[in-house]
Amino acid sequence: MTTSQIVVVMVSVIIGAILKSTSGIGMPFVTIPAISYVATIEEAVVVGALPNLALNLALVWAQRSHWSRTRDLARLGAFAFVGGAAGTFLLVSLPEKPLIAVLILVVLGYVALKLASPEFEVGPETSHRWAPVVGSAAGIMQGAVGISGPIVVSWVQSLRLDRNAQILAVTVLFAAAGISQFPVLVASGELKGLWIVTLAACIPALATIPLGSRIRDRLSSAAFDQFVLALLVFSAIGLAWRTFG
Repeated sequence: MTTSQIVVVMVSVIIGAILKSTSGIGMPFVTIPAISYVATIEEAVVVGALPNLALNLALVWAQRSHWSRTRDLARLGAFAFVGGAAGTFLLVSLPEKPLIAVLILVVLGYVALKLASPEFEVGPETSHRWAPVVGSAAGIMQGAVGISGPIVVSWVQSLRLDRNAQILAVTVLFAAAGISQFPVLVASGELKGLWIVTLAACIPALATIPLGSRIRDRLSSAAFDQFVLALLVFSAIGLAWRTFG
């Protein structure tokens, strides 16, 4: 990568990591579109994979005490792990635009439902039944296009968890998909020539955790939910602009 490309990688990782450290999501929303403007979409997914995984694992560890307040998390994570490996194999062969179009429609549909019915909640029986579908879809999207946040966050928000349990849930799913995604990237040779950049990007990503935690503590529960919902809307707009603009 050139110096200018590396600068874009580092700046986008820092901005995305601050959002993620605050809300549990946001890093791929920033890094994938930004890096794909100066490199290929495959390179953007590959370069962002390791710092995103490192940050997810760090956040999972930090929020681990809230596991009992999540729902179907082990079930969701197992299917996200399988989906992440499958999606990574499809990275270079699966057409991107149809996947992104479906992802955008899912996000906008959830946002519309949330605005129309703020108290909407998915019950325990429904969440258990749909956990394999949601987990698999999230993993496939993470592996294929590097972005699964809209699916994961829409689902987790609908479970009405408290903010720390919500952050734990989304980061566990992202981490599960990332753990299965990264070895496939290594084995397929996708990281050739990109190792130094992706390893270096882990440093600023992890350094944002204290800042994100402080920002999160200053937000009320309502403000936190609104912040996450706004991130979903901006992610849909950004994806549409990058893919179809």
